[in-house]
Amino acid sequence: MPAKDLFHLHVRRALEKDGWTITDDPLSLRWLGTTLQVDLAAERVIAATRGDELIAVEIKSFVGASAMADLENALGQFLLYRAALKKLAPQRKLFLAIRDDVYEAIFAQPEGEFVREDGDIHLLVFNADLEEVVKWIS
Repeated sequence: MPAKDLFHLHVRRALEKDGWTITDDPLSLRWLGTTLQVDLAAERVIAATRGDELIAVEIKSFVGASAMADLENALGQFLLYRAALKKLAPQRKLFLAIRDDVYEAIFAQPEGEFVREDGDIHLLVFNADLEEVVKWIS
């Protein structure tokens, strides 16, 4: 089993504070002859008439020596997991969880915003110190 991301528990607690129930930690998907493990899966009841909202969350710390290498890794993993989820659990929406300072440094910049929009990357931005969701970007 792969090691958990540095901010795994921070994101888990932030989701729980935000009203989510963690259903899988990790969410295992059998894909291309191997098992992929998305960091978390969660659900929450929206309203009696709408049912449950289901998500999967891949957490990325961006603490490597190169922000660009971290970005390449995160986007590649996100795209692979999104493809697997479309086939195996199409009811789940995938989010990339990043700290608020990473969001400001990369995804709030024009180039980062373009990459996010062009790749249809959904973000869960969290504050690690407060263990809270700052914003959801779809």
